[in-house]
Amino acid sequence: MKKNSISTVIVPFCLLFAGPLVWADDEPAQCNNRTLQGDFGFHVEGVVLAIPGVALPPGGLQLRGVAMTRFDGKGKMTQVDFITVNGMPPPVDWTPASGTYKVNPDCTGTWQLIIPGNPLSPVKVHFVIVKRGTEIRTVVDSNAVTSLGIRVE
Repeated sequence: MKKNSISTVIVPFCLLFAGPLVWADDEPAQCNNRTLQGDFGFHVEGVVLAIPGVALPPGGLQLRGVAMTRFDGKGKMTQVDFITVNGMPPPVDWTPASGTYKVNPDCTGTWQLIIPGNPLSPVKVHFVIVKRGTEIRTVVDSNAVTSLGIRVE
């Protein structure tokens, strides 16, 4: 009689119970611009590595901040943010911005945010929508800046 190793038994068991049972009631993700509708609070952090035409210090500029973003469900967005740069607060208490977004059927997407007076503007972002549209995870296309947005309930 051949003995099975513990991994031969455990791995199929884990795959059986970790995946299908957790997602059994989910339909395949189908998103569109209406998936992003309402207000989302974001935590933003990362490093600006380059700004065209601007000399940055070695290691770039450290960003940390928060943003409140409103998605209209039709591809337009508005935002206010408070972003510190290397620990220094912004010149304006809440910086306004506006832009457009596009959500793909697989719940990925892009947006472009116009921030008046900001040398990084327009900010181009790639994102994924998760947790049935209640969270958004982002990365800025040209820098090492990420954010997590959670729907305001």
